[in-house]
Amino acid sequence: MSGQTRSRLAPVFVVVALAAAAGVALFAPDALTRLLRGTPGGDFTLTSASGPVSLRELRGKFVLVYFGYTFCPDVCPTSLSDLSVALRGLTPAESERFRAIFVSVDPERDTPEALQRYAAAFHPSFVGVTGSPAELALVAQRYGAHYAKAEVDSAAGYLVDHTASFFVVDPDGALVGRLEHGTPPAELTARLRAYLTR
Repeated sequence: MSGQTRSRLAPVFVVVALAAAAGVALFAPDALTRLLRGTPGGDFTLTSASGPVSLRELRGKFVLVYFGYTFCPDVCPTSLSDLSVALRGLTPAESERFRAIFVSVDPERDTPEALQRYAAAFHPSFVGVTGSPAELALVAQRYGAHYAKAEVDSAAGYLVDHTASFFVVDPDGALVGRLEHGTPPAELTARLRAYLTR
């Protein structure tokens, strides 16, 4: 192909590329976001009271990843309690297909042992994990979760503002959705069951 021909075709390639991007944005906006920002989610390994916990080890299960902390006064206990009720609304066989990982965003105060006691108090299958500040920041960034210390005048010293959603990871390890804080347990049960029938 001559240089002159390439010059004439260059605008055509640009138009085709823009049309393709527009098509993706129109029919699959999430796909365009992943294309521009990289695929969200992904494997991670953090520390529990029983040792390392890797998301990869839970392939074959739906994993509900939640970023919170044990000193949380209201949002975390409400979210975990609602999820516990929702899981109990499933049949035992359905419930067995789910696991929940509670990722601490307060590594200064949350030890692996404290996290495990806290998580298991809501449901025996819940696992609490933590890591270094750098490890936690990386995992949160990859999942699109946000958190930040908020100084308060109380014995606790500080609170942590944080994303209050469960991130749903499918049996193949792909991030496929979110369950928002405040969703009633009965609706959570229905949404969990819907994931099983996809």
